[in-house]
Amino acid sequence: MATQLNTYSDVSSIAQAMQENAVFAIREVGTMQNLILSYTDMTGLNPRKGYEYNKGTAQVVSESDDLTSKAFTPALAQTLTPAEIGLQFFVTDSRAESDLPENIIRDGALELGLAAADKVESDIIGDMASLTGGTIGAAGTAITWGYLAAAIAQARNANKSNNIPLAAVIHGFQWSVLAKSASVAGATVAVAPGFQEEMSRTGKVSEFMGVPIYQVWASPDSSDDFTGGVFRREALAIDWRRSIRVEPQRDASRRGNEYNMSAVYAHGVWRPALGVKTIFDATAPTS
Repeated sequence: MATQLNTYSDVSSIAQAMQENAVFAIREVGTMQNLILSYTDMTGLNPRKGYEYNKGTAQVVSESDDLTSKAFTPALAQTLTPAEIGLQFFVTDSRAESDLPENIIRDGALELGLAAADKVESDIIGDMASLTGGTIGAAGTAITWGYLAAAIAQARNANKSNNIPLAAVIHGFQWSVLAKSASVAGATVAVAPGFQEEMSRTGKVSEFMGVPIYQVWASPDSSDDFTGGVFRREALAIDWRRSIRVEPQRDASRRGNEYNMSAVYAHGVWRPALGVKTIFDATAPTS
């Protein structure tokens, strides 16, 4: 008689899977809102308009010259136009009652909030491409500390100040290039040993030329380039009209609940000449 081996393959098609908790999609962690101007004093969809005075120019006058009046008039500079965002998950009663080990109600509400925050972060990151105080780098160019120093210098020139706080925002892949060149991974001579030691130990430095450097992880463009910037807070703005909210709504005829996320905000450049955009390669590092 033939030997019958009772193996897993005999029941693999009907065996109960060992299900683990579902996990959330990885997304950009919010950084940009903390670096820009934020308005929270209005509701509704009315645009916010920013006006700017013309600049006056002092001139040399003779002892007996009579001064003449010059124009001093505000002109429209920027407009922030609010828009509403939204997302909905509909969950049937049967799904909510059967979804184990997950809790789709709790997890769905959290995901709606994360999706909103992800959208806001992406919008603000995209606004850096509209900074007009200067441009450092170009598509396909590898970032260097020299380029970053030039961007900081141009941003200070745009603001006519060495004391106004600035922020530098670059992609994490671009930071990897800088970190390699200034750490034991790439540097051959420690011209700034304290700086190199900190980079090697922690992988970061708090400031460069007095400017904090922030890494973001938004997707590079189709050519693997990323546009960042060096700017003061007022260069970019977000105008919150209705904060992110998640609300349930019962639909008895469908035996379930809608979970609705919505928010209303405007975003964009506010004083674009006060910031410098940077464009560098952001290809994923492999060595």
